[in-house]
Amino acid sequence: MTKILVIDDDQVLCDLVAKVLEGWDHTVLAAGDAASGLRAVYGERPDLVILDVELPDMNGWDVLGRIRELGDLPVLMLTANDTELEKVRALRGGADDYLTKPFGQQELPARVEALLRRAPSGNGTEAAERERPYADGLLTLDYLQRLAIVKGAEVRLTPLEYRLLAAFVRHAGQILSPDQLIELAWREPLVQPDQVKLYVGRLRSKLGAPEAIETVRGFGYRYRPAAAEPDPARHS
Repeated sequence: MTKILVIDDDQVLCDLVAKVLEGWDHTVLAAGDAASGLRAVYGERPDLVILDVELPDMNGWDVLGRIRELGDLPVLMLTANDTELEKVRALRGGADDYLTKPFGQQELPARVEALLRRAPSGNGTEAAERERPYADGLLTLDYLQRLAIVKGAEVRLTPLEYRLLAAFVRHAGQILSPDQLIELAWREPLVQPDQVKLYVGRLRSKLGAPEAIETVRGFGYRYRPAAAEPDPARHS
């Protein structure tokens, strides 16, 4: 059974989330404030966190930042604000998904299941692949440590940005459609193609090389591996 941590000061909502998710064979823990929630993240090692934006002792965005310092634990943000700006802020802040309140009792487990499916499993082919770093003339991707290094300097990526970049380099030279990228990085059907465009733009900016991810009009995007720079020692 997977362990879900809910950080929200609304006890009625926590009870509802527990009732719904326990029906899907998840164990649900609840924390009513940021401090106890962060202690539970450290101590209980949940598989996923459902985090409210409004907490009594700390802003939910700050809690998300603390969680991101620990790694890529899946985080589903809860917000009563359904504006596009709030949704973009959640995704840019490192959240894996967002859900507006009130939410449907079928939608919640569907989103939780989608996040758990794409979380690193730690075994099988994916784990073996993470042990072999990828490298070209621009980028080194360390799957084991989940690091992106551009020309010798680490680039800080959100978990979603990392998954998207990993999808590109695993299929280097291939054209990937927005739907394929959604399947590889988001792995759930509720994402819109415009979000793919947004995140591709962010990756280009962070790589400092817009040409590394080519737009193939009418088809999608393609990562072009950069040629390694010649070693001066060989020609001295």
